[in-house]
This record gives sequence, C-alpha cells and structure tokens, in this order.
Amino acid sequence: MFAKLSIAVSALTIAAVSSASAETITLTAYSGIFQDHYTKAVIEPFMKKYPDITVQFYGMPNSAQMLGTLRAQKSSPQIDVAILDVSVAKAGTDEGLFDKVDESVSPNVKDLYPNARTEGVAGVGVTFDNLVIIYNTDQVKDAPKSWNALWDKQYEGKLIIPAVPDIQGTTFTIIANKLAGGTDYKSDVSAGIAKIGELAPGVQTWEPKPDVYAPIANGQAAMAIGWNARAQIYSLTSGGKLGVALPEEGSGFQINTINLVKNAPAGDAAKKFIDYALSPEAQAAFTSEMFYAPTNSKTVVAEAALKRTAADDMDKMIDIDWLAVAKVRDSITEQWRRRIIPLSR
Repeated sequence: MFAKLSIAVSALTIAAVSSASAETITLTAYSGIFQDHYTKAVIEPFMKKYPDITVQFYGMPNSAQMLGTLRAQKSSPQIDVAILDVSVAKAGTDEGLFDKVDESVSPNVKDLYPNARTEGVAGVGVTFDNLVIIYNTDQVKDAPKSWNALWDKQYEGKLIIPAVPDIQGTTFTIIANKLAGGTDYKSDVSAGIAKIGELAPGVQTWEPKPDVYAPIANGQAAMAIGWNARAQIYSLTSGGKLGVALPEEGSGFQINTINLVKNAPAGDAAKKFIDYALSPEAQAAFTSEMFYAPTNSKTVVAEAALKRTAADDMDKMIDIDWLAVAKVRDSITEQWRRRIIPLSR
C-alpha cells in the first residue's frame, strides 16, 4: 500500500514539473468507467472552451485512497481539485486540506439543490447517485416495482447484497429501516436490521467480485442492489441482460463533492474548472453520458437521460445525512456482524 502511494506521489511530481510552465489542473477522481465518461462529457469540452488550460485526470479506485494522497501532499500539494464522497470530504475539510467552494469560486453554487451543500464540508455536491435494484432479465421478467421484491421467496439463494461497511449496504439499511417502519435512522436502525435479517438466508454472497454488476449480467444471480449510474451503463453494455429498477418507495442519494485543494498550484484555473463542472452545461452533459443526477437545479436534462435518473423523483428520496451516519457507522456494522451475517446459509 505504501509502495503504491509512493509511486502515485512520484508520478504526480513528474507530471507537475513537466507542466509547470503551462496552466495545468490536476484533478483526482474515480478511475475506471467514471474517468472515461467524465473525461468525455466534462473535461474535453472544458479544454475546448479554455484552450489555454489542460486538465490531467489522476484516477484512483476510491475516496479513501484520494484522501491518503492528499494527506501525503499537504505540505506541497500537486493535486488541484478532488471529487470525493461527501463523508470523506468532511474528513479532508476537518484536516484543513480544502478551501471553501462558495459563490466567490463559482456563481453556480447559488443554483445548487440544498442537499448539494453540507454543513462542515468545504466542497459542494457535483453528482447525485441513488441505490437501485438490478436484476437479470432472463430470470426476472417484470421489472421490480418495490424493494419488497428482494424478499420474494422465488429469489431465495439468488440475491447479492454488498454488506456494510460498503456504502451500498449502509444505504440499503436506511431504506430497509424505513420499509420496516423505522422513523429515525440516525438514532435507531434496529427495524431495518431485523428486516434484512429475514433476507439473509436467501443471499448468495455479501461480497460480490469483481463488483455487483457482473454476476447479475451473466446470470450468476437474479437480483442485487447497486448504484444507478453504473447500473445504467452496464445495462447498455450487457445488451439488456442487466435490468435497472428504481422502486416506487424511492431511494437514497450518495453525494460526490468537488473540492478545491488548499494552496494548490493551479490557482484561478482550478476555480474556473470547478465553476464549469457545476454549470448546467457540464451537468447536463455528464447526466446524458453516465446518468448521475445533476446537482444544479438549473440543469435541463435530455428526456432520454432523465428517464434513467432519479431527477424526476427527488421528492421520493430519503434525505440521508451522511455526516450523521458517519457517527453511527460502527454501530451499524456491529449490528450487521451480530444480527444479519450469522443468519446466512
């Protein structure tokens, strides 16, 4: 792990030195399909609009690794902008790694949905994503309409649920708690824990490899939970073998924030990129490209993309306070360990 981090920091050092004479922004965000689609929808149009600025994408698998790299560079930052999960962004804010993103950085901040701004987090929301049911269309002929489809006895042994501490498992716990009549997930998820416990004997695996989408697309299992944006992409690339359903009860949002690294070398160019990333233009393009719901309320989303997001179902979304969840995450994990996992076959 240390060796990988050292290589990463060295690579960035080389990149920074080689580009020191030009206006170059280094952005860190998720590698893989996020990097591919964000580059196409946001970065390339930005560089076309501002030809004197180059954006380097430094992809990493998850927010925790990005935070580790930012910590290692704190005395001499080489990354200018970071897209991170909101709870990890809070940790970076508390450690003084970021400057505040407000209307002095981007006029678009005033148009963001209220849940794109989190008290105590320097950055702001740049994408929303929501949990969905994914299913193999050969085994499940009709798209599930309710989360309760997961409890249908005909799918026992054919379910995949990523367990906590994966954030998908945490979001599912909050949804199950609401289904079971729980009223305040921030203080008590026992109702949701009991309901998922009923599901446990029918779960094929709590740790899907390489991810939850591949075994559903190839028919290894019938139903699972996953994130909408990636599920929509895999639905298209699977030729329709993987179906995606947003249940009628709604879902919960995961928020990615865009953050301005304190004392980073790019300066005003980094602020210009953040402003562009939050603009209706960029938000609409990324929603059409990868189906994350926009965080800017002024965004006009193409009808075809709109149907693949939760943008039209904002009133059904559970308003999850991820900073409050972070305070009870260990307790939720412990309840899974004692009251859910042992009930598996």
